[in-house]
Amino acid sequence: MRTRAKICGITRLEDAQAVVNAGADAIGLVFYEPSPRYVAVSQAEKIAKMIPPYVQIVGLFVNAEIDEIRNILHHVTLDVLQFHGHETPEQCVSIAQQFGKRWYKAIQVKPELDLIAEIKRYQKAGASAILLDAWHPELKGGTGLQFDWSQFPRLDIPLILAGGLTPENVTEAIETTQTFAVDVSGGVEVSKGIKDHQLIEKFMQGVHCGSAK
Repeated sequence: MRTRAKICGITRLEDAQAVVNAGADAIGLVFYEPSPRYVAVSQAEKIAKMIPPYVQIVGLFVNAEIDEIRNILHHVTLDVLQFHGHETPEQCVSIAQQFGKRWYKAIQVKPELDLIAEIKRYQKAGASAILLDAWHPELKGGTGLQFDWSQFPRLDIPLILAGGLTPENVTEAIETTQTFAVDVSGGVEVSKGIKDHQLIEKFMQGVHCGSAK
């Protein structure tokens, strides 16, 4: 099965176009103000309007208030909600149902975490997928770190691999984990929030190579 790819932390129109041109399956818009990849609603609205059909727009939220999400969805067409904070399964379901959206949960792979049990908590609640990211005590994604890929489980829910992915290691990552999808941000940037279009192309080439083996 072909491995899907999402390029996250898009802040500029030209970067969004580069992602589309490279053949990625989704773009990620970060609606978390402390993040250096945060995108204002007005800019996100412009980006979303230029994304063609069959490329999904994912909105990343970290412990967001319901009114904040409502305001964003009023202006920005999102296909999927990505919860990247301490949201419980019940909170994820409640928010997603209010807006009629599919959702998935990002889980940071901590050393002491019962990863399988944590995944199943959100799977039981109706998550469309689970994103597994490297753990950092302060940052919520975009750390540039990677966890031990040998810990990557095989379960009956789509799993997304994130954390420390680059054009140089994404093929190996896919071959090692057999992940449903990969999610990259910092690995294709010249600076935080500013994408390198050549790196995006190379990353997608790596994805295709990993999928073909």
